[in-house]
Amino acid sequence: MLELLRIKNLALIEDAEIEFASGMNVLTGETGAGKSFILRAIDFLTGQRMSTEMIRPGRDKATVEALFVTTDGEEKIIRRELVSETGRSRVYVNDKLSSQSVIKELGSSLILHTSQHAQQKLLQPSFQCRILDTFLETPELAAEKDQAYSKLRDTLAKKENLKNRSAALEEKRDFLEFQRNEIEKVAPYQGEEDELLEKKAGLKQNEQAGKSIQKALDLMLGVTDLSGGLSALSTEMERVCDFFQEYEEDLETINEFRLRLDDISERLRIQPSHADMDESLDDIEERLYELSKLKRKLGKSLEEIVNLQKEIEQNISFLDSCSLDIKRLEKQEKIEAAELAGIVEKLNAQREKAAILLTDRIMKELTHLGFSKHVRIKFDFEPHELHPGIMEERGRLLWIPNPGQSPQPLDKIASGGELSRFLLAIAGLQGELEKPTLIFDEVDAGIGGTTLNRVGEKMRDLAARQQLVVITHWPQLAKLAERHFLIHKEISEGETFTTCRQLEGNKLTQELERMSGKE
Repeated sequence: MLELLRIKNLALIEDAEIEFASGMNVLTGETGAGKSFILRAIDFLTGQRMSTEMIRPGRDKATVEALFVTTDGEEKIIRRELVSETGRSRVYVNDKLSSQSVIKELGSSLILHTSQHAQQKLLQPSFQCRILDTFLETPELAAEKDQAYSKLRDTLAKKENLKNRSAALEEKRDFLEFQRNEIEKVAPYQGEEDELLEKKAGLKQNEQAGKSIQKALDLMLGVTDLSGGLSALSTEMERVCDFFQEYEEDLETINEFRLRLDDISERLRIQPSHADMDESLDDIEERLYELSKLKRKLGKSLEEIVNLQKEIEQNISFLDSCSLDIKRLEKQEKIEAAELAGIVEKLNAQREKAAILLTDRIMKELTHLGFSKHVRIKFDFEPHELHPGIMEERGRLLWIPNPGQSPQPLDKIASGGELSRFLLAIAGLQGELEKPTLIFDEVDAGIGGTTLNRVGEKMRDLAARQQLVVITHWPQLAKLAERHFLIHKEISEGETFTTCRQLEGNKLTQELERMSGKE
């Protein structure tokens, strides 16, 4: 049940709060007063889209908030905001951020709207079939069918995908094997080229260092014999010091330098040369040439070639195992098709039984609502192939307005009044299970007199079972309400406002008199 509705900055509504009663609630007012804004707010709250043009001029956002109480007593507070700057909406359920899909699902159990827009939904054969399914002996069969059908379609999609991929790869198999053979001949690995270039640079550096070492050794130990010369120089300086003591410090310097020179010479002798490395420069150059030739042949970088090798192995492995996977999916398809066929067989049988009961109930409702006793209703079942050999019978409502006429779909009903009453009957039956709030937007259009009184009786009966929100221009319906709200448009300081207030006492009497045409 919808207990409280608050609307802020929506169209002409600045701030309105409506506290609904159980049973029947009516909204009345002059044409153009803004009654439709109330319904648009409820639609928005239960998942429908809304343009930013509906936000009151000069405001940052529009907000709609409602308190619902479910049949088991649970309270649900739903708030939805539409932001002017971005055009995006935010949804909150019990003050927690939620999503549009969540409130759409909630809305279907909380609100059943039979406005002109919603009538189009009720006229769709698919929706009529869903109504029929709510009266099945086993109502969950329809959901079981949907789940089984979804599983089967997933299996079929996987099988088709495997076949398509297999066919595409089979055409390229020879080329894939050629590429694999060319790569295996060279057998590159990730980062090998960089590694070889680094080794090549190292060998060149080593070669240059070896040449410098040899030259240094030649200078120290070669023809000039720098080390031997320093030794002779030390001997002679010792003799000089015997005569001139002031040269003793120079002698120490020469001896120290001679010892350092011997140490350097020893270290240079043991320095490894490029000949000690595992690979020669020629070996590295040859390997780099092989890699370069492979890159030119395949038109890819070495990294891409290594990745291609893995991809080729995976594709060829897929081709080798694909037939087994397809056979497995075909076996699974047979099992799932058999499961679906069993469910559909039960569903079709139960739909035929439910159609007889439901059409009988609808005809009784229509007779009470002023239709001719000769009106007949039937479900026409159209077969839809779900899978080869599996036919689902989907029901579509047809009516025969007069004896001897051929059955017609609901959208061929001549008058708006007949359509409204037809939908009133269906909506009443549809709401029996979950008892959502029923919203009727001008269900009394195009009718009057005795028929209007019968519509009023039907709505009064519905109101004893569940909550109604009714927009009407007829005082005969308005006077049946538990609560009456007047929607009024007024202009203040150059701005237009739509207000909503509950009527009681004299104010209520005045509005009923206005509706009946009394001054």
